Amino acid sequence: MGENDDMPSRLAVIAIDAVQPRLIADFWCSVLGWQVVGEDAEVITIAASDRSWPMIDVAAVPEGKVIKNRLHFDLRADGVSTAEELDRLLALGARRVDVGQPSDVSWIVLADPEGNEFCLLSRPVQELQDGFR
Repeated sequence: MGENDDMPSRLAVIAIDAVQPRLIADFWCSVLGWQVVGEDAEVITIAASDRSWPMIDVAAVPEGKVIKNRLHFDLRADGVSTAEELDRLLALGARRVDVGQPSDVSWIVLADPEGNEFCLLSRPVQELQDGFR
């Protein structure tokens, strides 16, 4: 038996709605080091080079984002400092945003080029030991 035999579901795809799907797909490919693995008129699918799950579908929609996301990504720097990763994300088109977070939080709230929020956590992957955050 495999390790997932008792799990009925697996996270396969995360969907992001976008007015400009190419812009958002390219942004997340650059952020994650992923690539486009499928595309049609409505959806661009991006994934890691090994096509492991989850993938991200960027779906074309006519309306722009108007309220704070109820689901978002939390990223950690991997192989660089958090400050270096923040600089890289900002250069790729992310911007800092205020969603009402207190000033003393340990993460940085950012938004992609269409305003979808995500966070850069304070500790890089290499600082994690036993546990999360």
